[in-house]
Amino acid sequence: MSVALCYPARNKTLKERLVAKAIHSMIRVLDENKSVEFYRLAFGLEVAERLDFETFTLIYLSNEESEFELELTVNKDRSEPYVLGDGYGHLALSVDDLDAEHQRAADAGLNPGKIVTFNRDGALLARFFFLVDPDGYKIEVLQRHGRYK
Repeated sequence: MSVALCYPARNKTLKERLVAKAIHSMIRVLDENKSVEFYRLAFGLEVAERLDFETFTLIYLSNEESEFELELTVNKDRSEPYVLGDGYGHLALSVDDLDAEHQRAADAGLNPGKIVTFNRDGALLARFFFLVDPDGYKIEVLQRHGRYK
């Protein structure tokens, strides 16, 4: 038995058929003020929109570098920190000057991890460090290079 996917133009490539655009990623946070301040201080993200509902609040953060937003969800009935589990990976942001950003994060008291240089086949693949937000989410800060633009 064969299954055929119905596309208006069967001869189009997958890239030509898909027009999806990544617009945001959501994380659940316990303390709105601490989280908003962390992302402002760490990455220059500002509140683009705040939507308050009866049981939860959505806060969209962005900056001029990208249209992509970070959505913070605050559940109003929550008092215990979230358990991130073993499935969470990390968010990643790129910067022009990794060393300067590492120093700025350290000066701001954000406790950045050490800078790691990651090579593959003798060539630089990536330079990065990690920050941890108030809820324990890891954020990878990468030097703009190669595929990490």
